[in-house]
Amino acid sequence: MTGPGSGVGLLALDAVGGAGVPLRELGLVALTATGITYLLTSLVRVFAVRAGAVAVPRERDVHVIPTPRLGGVGMYAGVVCAVTLASQLPALNRGFAYSHDMIAVVTAGLVIVLVGVIDDRWGLDALTKFVGQLTAAGVLVVMGVSWNSLYVPFAGIQTVVLDPLQAGLLTVLITVTTINAMNFVDGLDGLAAGLGLIAASAILIFSLGLLHDQGGDVSYYPPALITAALAGACLGFLPHNFSPARIFMGDSGAMLLGLMLAAAATSASGRPARSAYGTADLFTLLSPLVLVAAVMFIPILDMVMAVIRRTRAGVGFYTPDKMHLHHRLLELGHSQRRVALLIYLWVGVLAFSVAACTLFSPLTVAPFFAAGRLIALTATFAPRIRRRRLASR
Repeated sequence: MTGPGSGVGLLALDAVGGAGVPLRELGLVALTATGITYLLTSLVRVFAVRAGAVAVPRERDVHVIPTPRLGGVGMYAGVVCAVTLASQLPALNRGFAYSHDMIAVVTAGLVIVLVGVIDDRWGLDALTKFVGQLTAAGVLVVMGVSWNSLYVPFAGIQTVVLDPLQAGLLTVLITVTTINAMNFVDGLDGLAAGLGLIAASAILIFSLGLLHDQGGDVSYYPPALITAALAGACLGFLPHNFSPARIFMGDSGAMLLGLMLAAAATSASGRPARSAYGTADLFTLLSPLVLVAAVMFIPILDMVMAVIRRTRAGVGFYTPDKMHLHHRLLELGHSQRRVALLIYLWVGVLAFSVAACTLFSPLTVAPFFAAGRLIALTATFAPRIRRRRLASR
């Protein structure tokens, strides 16, 4: 039986490519996405300025100078080049023969990026954008990326097999929710790209552990490939987007991140063989979705609090304000860079702790999680503590 902690000790073998895990090839895929994204984003920036796809500062915005959008185009190009390379590598192309998940992600990604480009340049109403999101999620389902079963913790792990309609609706719901959550995050320089990098890296760690546990089974390649390409694209985009940002990813990038994270979680959660896991391993079976939820927890909490706050104030829930989490952190005295790094820290501690629980005992992870939370809490309130010390002198 495999499960959380079963790869511990043996996972080190994978650092040199052991147990059938193609680490070097996945690293090359990530580096390709990083390099292509980094190089093409500079060209996209020039094109965006000439095309008029520029974000003019509004009262609630943090940036103060007009900044071009369309960064998602460079990110998508990096992903496509990385996937194309992976399809030509002998150690990885077997995954394409087994599954169409990567092709589905590239195709659905094209749909969502096109919708985002139109919105970044000309603007789209909420309903039209939502229809575009549904279309992209539907492409994933039609091409086979779907939640075909669910695992519920009653009387052991019970497998609930979904019919095609149920599977499609659940997959669309998860995908559209993740797309909008990531789009909501994109309100501060470097924030969405950094969170995308954290989420993709955490799911990649899980996928590598899963590959090890299953002896390098080719059916477990797709989520690793998806997250390696996505992590690389986010890393390549960050130098252009970290404060002060020279280009925004726009909806074309934020929605692409959400789509790929949802696809990776769906692909990974549908891969583990039920017979290989026991009653205690429900967490392992659902870890990719839990990882995405962990990364999205703070942004979604911020969104929920915004809805409650605006409803109490008697205004529409869609009415913008300057009381989001990043606004509050700025008011505490942090710079834009520190705010982004703080949110990275909070989300990273949560996401990587969840990922670590699939490899190590939760009791082993707990002290590191507590220490990380303490460090994040101290860093968050450091400006206030510093001001009080100065005032008391």
